[in-house]
Amino acid sequence: MESVERYRERIVSGSIVRTLLWLGFPLMIVQLVQISYNIADAFWLSRYSDIAMAIPRQAWPPIMFFSAISMALSTANLALISQYVGAKEFKAASKVASKYFTASIILGSILGATYIALRPVIFTYVMRVPSEIYDDVIAYAGVIAIDVTLSYIVLAYSTILQGVGDTRRPALVNVLSALMNIVLDPLLILGIEPFPRLGAIGAAVATVLSRVFSVVALFLIIERFYPELKVKLTRDIGIDWVLTNLKIGTPILILIFSNSIAKMVQLRLVNIFGVAVATAYSIGFVVMDLADATLRGLSRASAIMVGQNIGAGLKGRARKIALKTSAVIFMSTAAGALVVYLLRDYLIWVFTQDPTIYAEAKRFLEVFIWTLPFFGMMINAMFIGRGSGHTLPPSLIGIARLWGFWVATGYFLALYMGYGPLGIWVGMAVSNIFAGTAALLWLKYGKWTIPVIRKGMAVKGRMDRGFMKPQPMS
Repeated sequence: MESVERYRERIVSGSIVRTLLWLGFPLMIVQLVQISYNIADAFWLSRYSDIAMAIPRQAWPPIMFFSAISMALSTANLALISQYVGAKEFKAASKVASKYFTASIILGSILGATYIALRPVIFTYVMRVPSEIYDDVIAYAGVIAIDVTLSYIVLAYSTILQGVGDTRRPALVNVLSALMNIVLDPLLILGIEPFPRLGAIGAAVATVLSRVFSVVALFLIIERFYPELKVKLTRDIGIDWVLTNLKIGTPILILIFSNSIAKMVQLRLVNIFGVAVATAYSIGFVVMDLADATLRGLSRASAIMVGQNIGAGLKGRARKIALKTSAVIFMSTAAGALVVYLLRDYLIWVFTQDPTIYAEAKRFLEVFIWTLPFFGMMINAMFIGRGSGHTLPPSLIGIARLWGFWVATGYFLALYMGYGPLGIWVGMAVSNIFAGTAALLWLKYGKWTIPVIRKGMAVKGRMDRGFMKPQPMS
């Protein structure tokens, strides 16, 4: 029977690379399954229509905008929970979890409804969605807005479990949810009997149904395996918790708000060149997901390791973790990029036989894919900032990457210099090299190893080392 204490000891004293893989493997599996879902989604939409797979990509930046607060809350509370666990202050970790869960339900409900109300304004005036797919984008967004609310709850439960070091159970739930989505996609998109033929709306319905499953499953896991971790609705949010979340989460909130707006502005630029380029853009990102399949799983594992080591007072080890994990992620992403590059022709043909879309998607991949290892280092630095609670420097790097290169350089090269879509792809590639280099310098020299928690705040004296033991699985 594993306890939180046993998780903690492995994280603060075990081999860095082995612990990274031990924590990261379940999260990598989740990422691989999620990529499989994205590929299946794109594949079935491409069978419905040559341009249908561009629809979810159009809706994604606004979803990111309305989900920004959930990501900021996750960042702050992963840092708090993991550092309290690292300091053996388990009752404090439990109180933080309840406050986080309550805030997630309230904010997720409000923001999901707001997305439904504002989607015509966003897609008409902000992004200028091509007329060929406009009606479908509006309909897709109306359904996927429900997923915004549900995703707040799922992310809260997953973050709480990951903060105590349990990455396997939430990973299993995410895998099953994604597999459910993969099964439902062809049934609802193509209308295989007895289901109706819904096209892109069917993809959104499949996502929402799968997310409902995740909410129920994660709730049952916490109730059964962590009964002492009482995650419940509470009126005792507390000004201290709010202020701490603002301090840690505001840079991430600003980053994600800024990133989502930048991506809307960039998609507006892509849309200027027509629905064929917009579809090529979507294909390019689906294919490149294969190249960085291990990236986010390993990065989230490094955040957990850094958080608990800082909480335990092991600052030197925390920095060593940051640099070693960056090297592992750089190399694994480079290997993935090479494989995808060699198979690029076959991968693109899976999604389109249209020669115009094919040629543009291939050019996008050939320009952009070699810079993904630098992107990997930037993502790792962002997660380490979240695990440590020092989120401002990596957030500033991320903002500069998108506005300075994706938007400013992209518009300059594509429109002013007349390079068209190629100018967009070059701006994106240069942004990764800049951001990865800057992130590595911050990890090596930045002052991010200072703890953000106050030890002894909730409980005095020696803690019960057996608190919050998960119950054995039957």
